[in-house]
Amino acid sequence: MTSLRDLPLSDPGVPDARSGFRLLLWLEVRQWRGQVLATAWGTLHMAAVASFPAAVGLAVQAVVDRSGVRLGLAGGLMLLLGLLTALGDTMLHRTAVTNWISAAARVQQLLAGKTVELGAVLTRRVAAGEVVAVSTGDVEKIGWFVEALARFASALLATVGVAVALVVYQPALGVIVAASVPVLALAVLPLLPAATRRADLQREKAGKATELASDTVAGLRVLRGIGGEELFLERYRRASQQVRTAAVHSARMWALISAVQVLLPGLLLVAVAWYGARLALDGRISVGELVTVYGSVAFLMMPLRNFEEIAMAWSFSRPSAKRAARVLALRRGHDGVASSATPGAAAPPELTGELHDPLTGLRAAPGELTAVVCGDPDAAGRLADRLGGHSPSGVGADPSATLGGHRLDALPLAAVRAAVLVQDKDPVLLSGTLAELLAVPSSGRVTPEAALTAAQCGDVLDALAQSLVEPGDGAGAADPMRARITERGRSLSGGQRQRLALARSLVADPEVLVLDEPTSAVDAHTEARIARALGTLRTGRTTVVLTSSPLVLDRADRVVFVDDGTAVAAGGHHDLLRTDPRYRAVVTREADPGTDPLPAPAGAPRTTATMEESA
Repeated sequence: MTSLRDLPLSDPGVPDARSGFRLLLWLEVRQWRGQVLATAWGTLHMAAVASFPAAVGLAVQAVVDRSGVRLGLAGGLMLLLGLLTALGDTMLHRTAVTNWISAAARVQQLLAGKTVELGAVLTRRVAAGEVVAVSTGDVEKIGWFVEALARFASALLATVGVAVALVVYQPALGVIVAASVPVLALAVLPLLPAATRRADLQREKAGKATELASDTVAGLRVLRGIGGEELFLERYRRASQQVRTAAVHSARMWALISAVQVLLPGLLLVAVAWYGARLALDGRISVGELVTVYGSVAFLMMPLRNFEEIAMAWSFSRPSAKRAARVLALRRGHDGVASSATPGAAAPPELTGELHDPLTGLRAAPGELTAVVCGDPDAAGRLADRLGGHSPSGVGADPSATLGGHRLDALPLAAVRAAVLVQDKDPVLLSGTLAELLAVPSSGRVTPEAALTAAQCGDVLDALAQSLVEPGDGAGAADPMRARITERGRSLSGGQRQRLALARSLVADPEVLVLDEPTSAVDAHTEARIARALGTLRTGRTTVVLTSSPLVLDRADRVVFVDDGTAVAAGGHHDLLRTDPRYRAVVTREADPGTDPLPAPAGAPRTTATMEESA
């Protein structure tokens, strides 16, 4: 059995993500020891509680018969049953909660591993709000079902046991109870489909509201700049009210199910009491037997509540498991290779040589700075993902990029990440000090100071150092490496965040560095200095920069133009300007003769003539 001390798990396992049901079944099998233990403790608890009516019946009958010995034995039996009830309930709670937390933590670890495996590609296949909802609310519902199933199993055993015991103990009343139990247990089945639909609708609307909130927070700076806060606030308010309405409708249905689970056993209890009283008056059963049967029927209301709970847990966990399985089923490339090497597998080859993307035909020579210009800005992001060993369009959609002739998606993820680093167009800065931000796995060839200088972070360092100086402090300049960076670098401007992210990538010093629009948020003079320093610092390493900036293109060893998903031209920047009208139209944003003006690609320089003269 998994202990809470074992969390996080050293190996959460390989989930069966073919469907939500298979994922739940896989979790049950992985935690079978804990489930069996919880079922055993639950059965002990239920059996002790179910035996109380018999002990009470013995005590009542002993009083009727004026037998002090039997009354003392009945009292001792009740004391023993009380101790067993307390023990079973305590241990059941401990094991059940452990199963719940372990299942939720296992799924969370798997989701976290999938996030690490896919990186920025994940949010291109699944909405960010959906990922957040799956990793928070859905994992709790999945853990709830795993925990509730063990208690349901013990409740089922107790119910069957009590029904059989009543038939043997008092057939006249036992047959009525045994025949009524299946009806009571299955009475709510007609209501479950409607309850499930309402629960699914609530979850769908909650997911949309979460996604809207996530997108709003991510773009809050832009919204404030254009005065759009109230517009998005109103949109979220409407989405929130829709979630509330759906939750109320779902709660009404579950309240109806709870009412049925109370009403029907109550009617059975009344019927048994009335019929048993008639039998007792006729002398066909004793008073003690009537008390025993009545108490046993009253006990049945307790396990029947577990029947309602398992129905509710299944209704909520089934769609949650389906969504979690959909995320866990995503793979890096078209072979769906695992993210880590299998034990005993051969060591990965040394990843050096030419970087090749077979889909576009792009080839980046080793040790050179290759600039790539894409007519479609979105295609640039997909190309960057493929160069990092991912297939952003889905499993089997795109062929894998190769490095030195080795398919990247066929190699362990750790080996690929060590050789190829892809900096996304919108890199994320984690909270912490600047020193912690730059403390990344690296070759040691590039120091943080050299990387910050190459990325032109002088003004950023000055601002961070100034944030450490208290007003009126006469001390010297503070160390900017101790300055804290807020979550996602929200306290910095877009250009400052972009340059710090570039410095972090340069410190890592991978064999292959892929940069997607690394200078789109900086001014022209800073961009020119970064372009010069980048070529110098990355000498002997393979660097691929996806950009349309003439300042960067002019510093590249080779420029490749990708149009309509194919590398159609390659050469020097000035040569392509003279010989390829389509390239010239993208870079300078001047329309070809006889064509409509082209929109400026994302991240393109802010001027044209001045940039071209500088290049």
